[in-house]
Amino acid sequence: MNKKIAWLIGTAIGLLFTITRFTLRFHYHNDQRDSLRSSGVGHIYASLHAHQIAGSMAAERGTVAMVSRSTDGEIVVPLLRFCGHEPVRGSSGGARKGGTTALNQMIRLVSEGRVATLAVDGPNGPRGRVHGGAAMLSAKTTAAVLPSIVIPRQRYILKTTWDRLQFPVPFTRVDAYFGDPMHPLAGETVDAFTLRIERELHRLERKYDPSEAEFLAVRDEPTQQRAA
Repeated sequence: MNKKIAWLIGTAIGLLFTITRFTLRFHYHNDQRDSLRSSGVGHIYASLHAHQIAGSMAAERGTVAMVSRSTDGEIVVPLLRFCGHEPVRGSSGGARKGGTTALNQMIRLVSEGRVATLAVDGPNGPRGRVHGGAAMLSAKTTAAVLPSIVIPRQRYILKTTWDRLQFPVPFTRVDAYFGDPMHPLAGETVDAFTLRIERELHRLERKYDPSEAEFLAVRDEPTQQRAA
């Protein structure tokens, strides 16, 4: 698929989702964003790839989102723009895929006060296996990570895809569940912070969407940690 066709598909989908968005009823749980704003602290949404459609609809306008440079990314870009968001092209694939440049751009934008969102197990999974982008972005700025899962009451699920991507049905209720804001601890590595974010996202999905949580990729814990 060439980029022009991908853009046309993305534009058509973006129009459809824009119409759908105005029919949805959003409910936010454990929402501490106002408290963060009043304290002058920014926030970074860390969510699963499965929730990126409803999550984009639920996030405030002007949110910056990292998008793959692949052809699939060409479809996502106009969709995000219809939601009032700013796509930043890159991926978790590192410098080869523009990931380093994109992350540096997001660091600058978040430091200037913008809200960011990352599908932290993307672009290729496995489902629920969190990569380090959100942890690194928080460590390089003063922004808190907000683990979040966004669940439409009525939805379509692409069961043949690795992420089991979800689409809200028009006129349904959408519930956004937040974990408490997270910051890197003193002396904590990016990998350790990433693992804490992953565990919180798993906890949220197991609690609020247990049927989908069955498809999470769970890391093997070290023997000594299991024994403890």
